Amino acid sequence: MQEHHATVSDIPVRWLEWGGDGAPIVFIHGIPTSPLLWRYVVRQLETTQSLAWEMVGYGASWDAGGDREISVRAQASYLRAWLDHLELDNVILVGHDLGGGVAQIAAVENSHRFAGMVLINSISYNSWPIQSVNAMRRIGGLLERTPPSLFRGVFSSFLRRGHDDQRIAADSINTHWRHYDHREGPKAFRRQIDSLNTQDTMSVAARLRGLDLPAEIVWGEADRFQKASYAERLANDLRGGLDLIKGGKHFVPEDHPDRVAEAIRRLMKSA
Repeated sequence: MQEHHATVSDIPVRWLEWGGDGAPIVFIHGIPTSPLLWRYVVRQLETTQSLAWEMVGYGASWDAGGDREISVRAQASYLRAWLDHLELDNVILVGHDLGGGVAQIAAVENSHRFAGMVLINSISYNSWPIQSVNAMRRIGGLLERTPPSLFRGVFSSFLRRGHDDQRIAADSINTHWRHYDHREGPKAFRRQIDSLNTQDTMSVAARLRGLDLPAEIVWGEADRFQKASYAERLANDLRGGLDLIKGGKHFVPEDHPDRVAEAIRRLMKSA
């Protein structure tokens, strides 16, 4: 694994890369994770070129958010600028949670540069922001002033509820907490949740049916954050394959990386 940094359109960008051949696979994480969300998936795709892009204002790039727009729609613009910077085309997009929304917007608006799309427990349509996030938004000022030691409890509870494998949940918390374990961590999280806008995915919802891209949908059937009914709707609109994981919850890339890798391989054969 190699860590890369670049400045793209005056914005600091970070990504992780695993070497390989063939069409590049670009992974996009969600909230409150980072490119390391994909650490188990890429191990099963060793012969492919995998790049895990970090959304601006998230993960180790939390301070790049600053006063910049970090909505899902803005992230799609940053993603396109980064792809231009690397001169990447014929890309397979793999998105989880917010990253799936970024992938949908990017694919709808620039379908010619993508070879396919895999969505995992993704935001879509009007499925978000979820109730618990809206509750945290209402107490944003208090949340922002929460000492990191107390904020870790909120963070840990959020991640645990999204895992069906609690051993992996503990590893997930340790992996992603490092990017919030500082004085500005609660403030960075507040900025992230305050930037969520349902209109970002609703603005492209009607155009999903017109996408002529291979698609695969992988979903934890017991996800309480993004309901499985949205997975079925996405599979129908995108005319894609659907893998519902019985007992699976939200953080499928960590709990069930084999199912995600399998879906990517299926898509690569049809792309």
